[in-house]
Amino acid sequence: MKILIITDAWEPQVNGVVRTLKMTRRELQRQGHSVEIISPLGFRSIPCPTYPEISLAITREGDLARHIDRFAPDCLHIATEGPLGWLARRIAVRRRWPFTTAYHSRFPEYVEARFRLPVCWTYALLRRFHNAARATLAPTPAIVNDLKARGFHGARLWSRGVDLETFSDRGDRMERPADRPVFLYVGRIAVEKQVDAFLRLDLPGEKWIAGEGPARQHLQSRYPAARWLGVLGGEALALLYRSADVMVFPSVTDTFGLVMVESMACGTPVAAFPVAGPIDVIGQSGGGVMHEDLREASLLALKLPREQVRRRAEEFSWTTATGQMLDALQRIPRT
Repeated sequence: MKILIITDAWEPQVNGVVRTLKMTRRELQRQGHSVEIISPLGFRSIPCPTYPEISLAITREGDLARHIDRFAPDCLHIATEGPLGWLARRIAVRRRWPFTTAYHSRFPEYVEARFRLPVCWTYALLRRFHNAARATLAPTPAIVNDLKARGFHGARLWSRGVDLETFSDRGDRMERPADRPVFLYVGRIAVEKQVDAFLRLDLPGEKWIAGEGPARQHLQSRYPAARWLGVLGGEALALLYRSADVMVFPSVTDTFGLVMVESMACGTPVAAFPVAGPIDVIGQSGGGVMHEDLREASLLALKLPREQVRRRAEEFSWTTATGQMLDALQRIPRT
């Protein structure tokens, strides 16, 4: 099939949405499908307010329609609710094309954390966007159930995977203290990620932070004793994961949290709050510890055997996840 994915999140961004789409494209192509990505890279763009690393495409409906028609897709998937996503939705609705969407981020909670806008307002807008689709794909059962309870009609599961060859407990380790534990955070450094909830914890050993975002400068000046490593990817990120003792995941607004599975694949247990995302990714698997007290979760996670943690990650497959997406895709009727 010719599968068109339209997304407002793409390179050079480094986040779970981009990683999911890239791994899904790779798996679809491996299975023999033709995949086209339409992203802000193909248009004039402006920086997103408060998130300058995110580009917002500036284009017209007719220009996007020409991009779509050049590829002549069999199936259309609209991955994000940004400017390109809304334009693609309008085109599809006008043409009476069936399409799917995805719910990658708990955007209403992000907006509330940053701008104090009530979540009910943003969810109303997102219901309008997604309920025009035949299916809205969400990464965990807890998120699927939450969307259904909020009036999203076509919510269904599209899980996630992990590259078990790149992310492994085999290989070198970074230089680190020999007699003190290392607690690691990996992800965007922004208010909605609650990185400060990790940095405030009274923990033994060292705290390492990998990532970038609008809150980094403030937090780095406030917590200079932490080790700030910037954005890492691939083998360098795997090296970082397996060099740590615990990966702390302080967010309560993520839909999945790919970094949790990557960390577990490297044998490094995860400490998290018992909220959507960790509930399904960690669960009762022994891959990490969930607790209302994040410090308690972090200390308990130190005791988990690394081989047990790795086994949990081996349950996540991009092949399985991509199969779920394929099952949801809708063929565009040809006239």
